Amino acid sequence: MAAASLIFISGGVRSGKSSFAEKIALELAKENGGQLNYLATGVPSDQEMRERIEKHQRDREAGIFQWRTLEQSQNIREIAHFFNCEDIILLDCVTTLLNNELFSANQKWDESFFTNVMETITTGIIEIRDRAKVLIVVSNEVFHESMAENDLVFSYGRILGKLHQQLVKTADQAFLVEAGIPINMKEN
Repeated sequence: MAAASLIFISGGVRSGKSSFAEKIALELAKENGGQLNYLATGVPSDQEMRERIEKHQRDREAGIFQWRTLEQSQNIREIAHFFNCEDIILLDCVTTLLNNELFSANQKWDESFFTNVMETITTGIIEIRDRAKVLIVVSNEVFHESMAENDLVFSYGRILGKLHQQLVKTADQAFLVEAGIPINMKEN
């Protein structure tokens, strides 16, 4: 079976990237059919996050198309078997997934740990993509802020940057969303 399509979408906080990703998923479902799936990586750790999760859930429920929501905050590879070649999957988001993977284990943050985390995330994404019709991956652009002042933040930014590079290299399409406007960065 040929690899399915991967679409990578990044943007700053509140840039409109998730709404743009949902719009693409809905357009694909209208054109080609298939089950819409929302792979949520967020954990309702505080009131703001609970409200954001609830808003996303209400938005999906209010639409014409029915979304199946799967919540997996870590090791997304574990749920790859839930998907098939008719599925359109929106994974929201890589930055939250990376946070969850990095902070779930009481590990020393060294190159070996970073390599394992990156492999866990990329392997999960590729396995899900290979089972689906289309996988849309959303991530935050955090590289406009200074990261040099804190080693932890610098390490996080470095690993996220490497993940973004791998995902864009693998992606069929890549978009950057700024102020609600998608900019096409790559198209095969």
